[in-house]
Amino acid sequence: LYRKSLKPRLKSYLAFLLAGILVVLAAAWVLTDDIEISARQRLYRDPVIYAERTEYQDIVLTQNPRTEDTRLYLNGDLQFASYDEYRYHETMIHPAMSERHKNVLVLGGGDGLALREILTYKDVSSVTVVELDPAIVTLAKTHPVLSELNDHAFADPRVHTVFADAFSWLRQHENQHYDVIVADLPDPDTVATAKLFTIEFYGLISRFMTPDSRLVVQAGSPFFAPQAYWGIGASIDQAGFATVPYHVDVPSFGDWGFFMAATHDAPRLHLSEQFLQRQTGQAGEEGRTKTDRNRRFITPEVLQAAKVFPPDRSRSSVGTPEASSLLHPHILDQERDAWKTY
Repeated sequence: LYRKSLKPRLKSYLAFLLAGILVVLAAAWVLTDDIEISARQRLYRDPVIYAERTEYQDIVLTQNPRTEDTRLYLNGDLQFASYDEYRYHETMIHPAMSERHKNVLVLGGGDGLALREILTYKDVSSVTVVELDPAIVTLAKTHPVLSELNDHAFADPRVHTVFADAFSWLRQHENQHYDVIVADLPDPDTVATAKLFTIEFYGLISRFMTPDSRLVVQAGSPFFAPQAYWGIGASIDQAGFATVPYHVDVPSFGDWGFFMAATHDAPRLHLSEQFLQRQTGQAGEEGRTKTDRNRRFITPEVLQAAKVFPPDRSRSSVGTPEASSLLHPHILDQERDAWKTY
């Protein structure tokens, strides 16, 4: 009799326990987004105004409510800060555009900021952007803050966007040549990104260039990561290019460097007459774009100074820099060792 009377009670207890578990699980499911947002927010100084996790990366956009400084992070790595990104993009793009620039290829650059600078040249007829993650381009097109910052660059009919891995795309295409190639790619701190800073990668790029073409590569910080910076230069050199290193101060990044390269003689680092006339107003106000009017960093004097490296960060300061290949991606260790104390 006791066992018979206990059975209904046990059933009631189990039903109550199961109901409690379901309530807890339901509450956890409802609060998951809030928990995730709170956890993510603790990683960033400023309020998160946009966040998305794609199959490729974690995308976060923050904005300071007082200064309106907007920052883009990919997998936690800062990509730009709106209050000083013009220093980076003016320095990278305009020396590369100083010669012929009818057809331009951009590898990476899905935020549209390099594209913004390229499109100020009216004689550019086409720009191909090869970007891995469609979500970045969608964000650049549709988010009001970012689309305003890039001057709605992706709406320009001269722009053709391809969603692909840059290495694979270069390997699968040939018989195309570009006057200017911009490698605006994420830092080589993962296996996936390290392959984009190898001798093989730059060798693929060379197939898309003529003797008059120019390549510009964002190459990280010669101050914080000198081994990685000069190692990238060595990889470009070993792929058959002649290079010119240069660097500027970008406060949100620190000292930041680039390499200008050509397949024959080392390219001359200068600004085009077209650029200088637009900047000084000699081309007439009607010939200046919104981006021209907002430009406030790069000048011939700044560019000449950018070629000078102090002795403690010169190429000779790192001994013989190691070039990277697919079999020996030295850039991974160079990058990780450099930033681990910062």
